[in-house]
Amino acid sequence: MKSNQAPFLFSFPKIDFSGLKFSFFNSTDIRFPTLKIGRSESRIPIIQGGMGVGISLSGLASAVAEEGGIGVIAANAIGMIDPNYYQDGKEANIRTLRQEIRKAREKGTGVLGVNIMVALNDFYDLLQVSIEEKVDIIFLGAGLPLKNIPLDSIRKQKIGIVPIVSSARAANLIFSYWKKNYNDIPDAVVVEGPKAGGHLGFSREEIDNPDFALEKIIPKVIEAVLPFEKESGKSIPVIAAGGIFTGEDIFKFLEMGASGVQMASRFVATHECDADQRFKEVYVNSNPEDVVIISSPVGLPGRAIRNNFIEEMKSDTPRKVRCAWRCLSHCKARDARYCISEALNNARQGKLDDGYAFAGANVARIDKIVHVKELFSELRQEYVTVVENSTINLRNEFEKGINKLSNLVEEYKKEMDYRIKSLRMEFETMIEKGAAALKEEYRVATSKIERIREEYSSHIERIDEIKNQLSRFFDTSDIVLPKVLA
Repeated sequence: MKSNQAPFLFSFPKIDFSGLKFSFFNSTDIRFPTLKIGRSESRIPIIQGGMGVGISLSGLASAVAEEGGIGVIAANAIGMIDPNYYQDGKEANIRTLRQEIRKAREKGTGVLGVNIMVALNDFYDLLQVSIEEKVDIIFLGAGLPLKNIPLDSIRKQKIGIVPIVSSARAANLIFSYWKKNYNDIPDAVVVEGPKAGGHLGFSREEIDNPDFALEKIIPKVIEAVLPFEKESGKSIPVIAAGGIFTGEDIFKFLEMGASGVQMASRFVATHECDADQRFKEVYVNSNPEDVVIISSPVGLPGRAIRNNFIEEMKSDTPRKVRCAWRCLSHCKARDARYCISEALNNARQGKLDDGYAFAGANVARIDKIVHVKELFSELRQEYVTVVENSTINLRNEFEKGINKLSNLVEEYKKEMDYRIKSLRMEFETMIEKGAAALKEEYRVATSKIERIREEYSSHIERIDEIKNQLSRFFDTSDIVLPKVLA
């Protein structure tokens, strides 16, 4: 008689642990995360910063894009490379920007962007050219892009739009204004810290203040855009910029929550950079003490490499200011006794006696000129090294977890095969005679199996969590974890 038979509740899925392979731990498989901005996606999360006047044109931008990064043409005063600039500077800018975008497209594939300064008097003209030429991404810096942004036209051409800010407050202001007035928001935001080259969105006192370091600003901007992400249902990448030099720097900011980085100075010291060789050599030959903060004619502090021209501008020596047109309404060229666009354009051509080079805080660390391909390879190797070092503990924990799961499975099998089955048979034959002690032993055995199952489940959850963490650096798609014990 088998009345009141205890139900047999446990079953064990067949799992072949020998089939699990962990090839994704090999350094050759470590990969950069991709960077998606709007409808464009780059294989490498590196944006080449827009550098004017004429430093990042079609040559550099197309080379970066071809290697998997985001190449950027700088639009400000781009017409100065045109011999007719001083006849009609505004038209020269429009004409040259269009030519450089088309040349970049002809040279190669990849994600191509244009950087436009909001403060320019021809901002809307340059913006319109970028829209007409259907660039992939437009970066808006040097001012708050609020009024009269032609978002309908931008969206129609499926162009990504990205403001450049230096604070969470500025990011929140732009996103809030766009949401209210355009019912739209930017596709990403670049956060430029005080170690950047060129004009800085900080006061002189803030530049060396640790409270304004990029590491402090990035988390605040991420927090500021999070509500807009949630409301819109789309990802808003936050890009770290300013002083980023190595693959280790890239890893650090990705770990902080940034989706990518913007680098500029490193790309100057490449053969593909559009500047004169003598300009690039200024970078290679610079020392830490050569990097200075100057007062720019546009009324902002700027980081540059000290030379005779900068020292001369501190004296009372007069220089003739030649201005093709008033490209910036708040420019103080006559007070400064020189046109900054002309000074930067002279430097670009290697005429360093009549101009100077803007550069980032780490420019003195550059010791050679390389190809863009070599630079990306170096950055990747540095990134791989830090990923390997940082994931050692995770990988060890993952492998120990798998071994622990295997041991739990064996323990589970043993209990199932030798305890529950035998106890149930004995229980069934003795049930009518009364077997309180046997019932208790059965209960203890089943409790033990439940404990094993719960421990197994806990390990599976932890290993799955580690797998997700590792998936940022390795391809874990081939790793299929066993199911929880039934």
